[in-house]
Amino acid sequence: MKKLVILLSVILMCCSLPSFATVILVYHHVSEKTPKSTSITPQQFEKHLQYLQQNDYKVVALNEVVERIKNNQPLIDKTVVITFDDGYSDILENGHPLLKRYGYPYTMFINPATVPNKAGMYLTWLQIKAMSDDGVLIGNHGYLHDSLVKVPKGVSENTWLDNKLAELVKSEKVIEQHTGQSWRYFALPYGEYTPQAQQKLEKLGFVVFTQQSGAVGASTDLTAVPRFPASMPYDKLAALKDKLNALAFDLTTSSQRAETIVPFAAQPDTLVTLNSTDFYANMLACFIAGKGKAQIQWQDKKSFTMVFDSNFNPGRNRANCTAPSISKPGRFYWYSRAWFVPKKDGSWYNN
Repeated sequence: MKKLVILLSVILMCCSLPSFATVILVYHHVSEKTPKSTSITPQQFEKHLQYLQQNDYKVVALNEVVERIKNNQPLIDKTVVITFDDGYSDILENGHPLLKRYGYPYTMFINPATVPNKAGMYLTWLQIKAMSDDGVLIGNHGYLHDSLVKVPKGVSENTWLDNKLAELVKSEKVIEQHTGQSWRYFALPYGEYTPQAQQKLEKLGFVVFTQQSGAVGASTDLTAVPRFPASMPYDKLAALKDKLNALAFDLTTSSQRAETIVPFAAQPDTLVTLNSTDFYANMLACFIAGKGKAQIQWQDKKSFTMVFDSNFNPGRNRANCTAPSISKPGRFYWYSRAWFVPKKDGSWYNN
């Protein structure tokens, strides 16, 4: 018996398994009348909430997950966080009543500069304060919803980034002034960022949320926290089920802070380095829209690169990598990496 205990201890030390993951969902509009690419109908949104309830998922507040990661506490399996970007009025009109009915907390990321403008499209400060008082966590989406990446012609990258981050701090103060909340949670406009931005945001004390797919795990870098898009065309229950079942690859910090800007016609850095190998390496697959499946080249047991047949086109490019778990049969690890490619003349693509 003593030998068996020692053997089990050695196995656990050598092959320790990653903790369970949390899934963060991101929505924008809850409406039948808004652009489909950023919308989910109220009827379909309720189907999402029904599925969560009927399948024993626990919807938790965003700060609970962040604090667990900060304090090196294990994440709880089957936990989900619901977030909204942009502060549209239909969130209050159509989303809020449903979430209250199900008793689900949620977070809304807003741009303070849009609040006084376009009455009817965006929420007013009075409405946002009422939602805040009703338990909605209010986060920061940037003061003007400007990309941190798309630097205007004639402006240096450092100057642009410093200006946007100064606006972000201003935005945080405005949110606190109107709601009493200041979490320093920042959802990246358009999901665009650089490792330089990550470093500076970390120094400013912000937790940063992307628009890349993937589950959140104990090793998730808090300067690039993934969220699964759940609006159209990804709003079907089959797609939602796959996302809710996802696990987080145990990635090194260097892989989560890799270069994201790729010059036109240049090859991107696709190296991914992992801390854990709790997946079937021969079944790892990476895909990118418009290019199909990448060729996987293993550098060693924990590092691989993705090789694509052609260069990326100008715009936002994302690779999604999945692999089945060894320790949790039937579940898949999911990781997404983003690259941002300017046009041939060096100018940036439209949003």
